Amino acid sequence: MPRIRHGIGMLATLLVTGCGSGIGAASSAPSPRASAPVSVVPSSSLPSSPPPPSSSADPPSGSRAERTLAEMSLRDKVAQLFTVVVWGQKAGAASKENQARYGVATPAQVVEKFRPGGVILFDWAGNVSGASQVAALTTGLREAAARSGEAPLMIGVDQENGLVSRLKSIVTTFPGASEIGKTGRTANARDVARATGEELLDLGISLDFAPVADVNINPRNPVIGPRAYGSDPGKVAAMVGAAVDGFHAAGVASVAKHFPGHGDTSVDSHTGLPVITHSKTQWRKLDAPPFREAITHGVDAIMSAHVVMPKLDPSGDPSTLSHRILTGLLREELGFDGVISTDALDMAGVRKKYGDAEVAVRAVLAGADILLMPPNLPKAYDAVLDAVKSGRISERRIDESVLRILRLKEKRGVFGPIRTDPGALKSAAHRRVADRVFAAVR
Repeated sequence: MPRIRHGIGMLATLLVTGCGSGIGAASSAPSPRASAPVSVVPSSSLPSSPPPPSSSADPPSGSRAERTLAEMSLRDKVAQLFTVVVWGQKAGAASKENQARYGVATPAQVVEKFRPGGVILFDWAGNVSGASQVAALTTGLREAAARSGEAPLMIGVDQENGLVSRLKSIVTTFPGASEIGKTGRTANARDVARATGEELLDLGISLDFAPVADVNINPRNPVIGPRAYGSDPGKVAAMVGAAVDGFHAAGVASVAKHFPGHGDTSVDSHTGLPVITHSKTQWRKLDAPPFREAITHGVDAIMSAHVVMPKLDPSGDPSTLSHRILTGLLREELGFDGVISTDALDMAGVRKKYGDAEVAVRAVLAGADILLMPPNLPKAYDAVLDAVKSGRISERRIDESVLRILRLKEKRGVFGPIRTDPGALKSAAHRRVADRVFAAVR
């Protein structure tokens, strides 16, 4: 059994994104760990002091999320949609990459200047060298956010285990999804997810861009492969539901990815735009079951895929930018009312048809809440803000997304104090879980 919590409770270089994140994207009570309050200010035309709060479509109530939304300016609300990468091992250490991309040197300054809703950690961004270092970095980032305003910062990571393990050797080595799938036991998916989530919390990380809910039915798939639990929709669905339960038992937010399904592709969406020709009937039979199961188990968020499915949406737009898919299928047909995250917006699959500014606007119009890893944050932020000011996107639509994000943060304890415990990683109990599951692979 997983240990009791302490405190209050290659696709190599290609894998640089949120499935990107991910490659390379009935819950239990949340962990009481959480971050201090934060606000949000963004982009190139940032005021020297936060503007007065605008009126919200939803009046204040007893909910912390709703009260926070009511206090946020339009600029704050738009910034809350973005989850970004920062470069460096320490919150206060300068990086040329931060200077080039954001106009400030340190990770803490990026958070203070732009006040994003979230930060995603990556080994390739220099964020991961040791357990104590990661815990100090996440603490420093949350403290920087707390100096800026009302909404707390959520820190996430792509820790699928197996092929995609951003935290590398600082956490327990668990089997990846395909190995867990081969054991045939959903308890293994649950136990690995729970142990993984517990170790993330020890590092101050509240969200994992996992589990992969794709059904890997194409053996030539260059981007999913062993990251999936298998090729049988029913068996994959059962594993995904169990993994969601495990993350939630640990108190960590989970993200099922990549909707509406990335399992039948022969093109990598990091470098191209895959096309999947499944009919709606085939989609419901082959791709949808794991996402349905994740929703049944109360998954916190679902990540979109940069794939074109012309029989689901004939526009030719990738699913990340498709209102028919994100709103029509995911929200309306499957009934998902949680957070929708894009896959990384720096991937080629979503950048082929529109510019980086327009992509951010279209993702919001399609139904996305979190805009993950825009390649040019100031440009994307300004584009969304201008779209609201012009009436192309209503402020009520922005409020809907921000309220979902804030409710997720409230549910997973991000508004409260988050206590790290890096010395608790690689516990004997977690090593036993890993050994048992590796031994069961058949």
